[in-house]
Amino acid sequence: MRHVRAIAPTALVALALGVLAPTPAYADATLFLGATTSPANRTAKGVSVGGGFLIVGFEFEYSDTTDDVASSAPSLKTGMGNVLLQTPGMLAGIQPYFTIGGGMYHEELGTTVDNTSFGMNTGGGLKISLVGPIRLRVDYRVFTLKSGMTTPSQRIYAGLNLKF
Repeated sequence: MRHVRAIAPTALVALALGVLAPTPAYADATLFLGATTSPANRTAKGVSVGGGFLIVGFEFEYSDTTDDVASSAPSLKTGMGNVLLQTPGMLAGIQPYFTIGGGMYHEELGTTVDNTSFGMNTGGGLKISLVGPIRLRVDYRVFTLKSGMTTPSQRIYAGLNLKF
């Protein structure tokens, strides 16, 4: 009985330390603002949510780009699922990644363009540590839009990324 009493407090302390100890991030979310640069510069904004393992990650991203009627540049909405290949950790506070994926898009320009179809994207970027779990994410993507008016479409953005 004496051994049980001595082990119980030790086990509780070990359990508490295990629960309270920090763990590496397996998920993140990003709010971003940038530009879709083809055929003309237009504002792009969106959100992504993802998770992953050591070097392979997954994300879902939604983006909305405004139109520019004077330049015949349509609005573009994308919903893409992506696979990320990334470094297993931060290198000097920076985590580079490469991404590829596909999903649906919709582009519209007045009454002349109204396309909804499947598209693909490839790109890459950096997640840069700022403070605690908050990072700056800088990303560049090229979208290939099946039967799209603006293919390939290029987008660059910066956003706040929260790892959790």
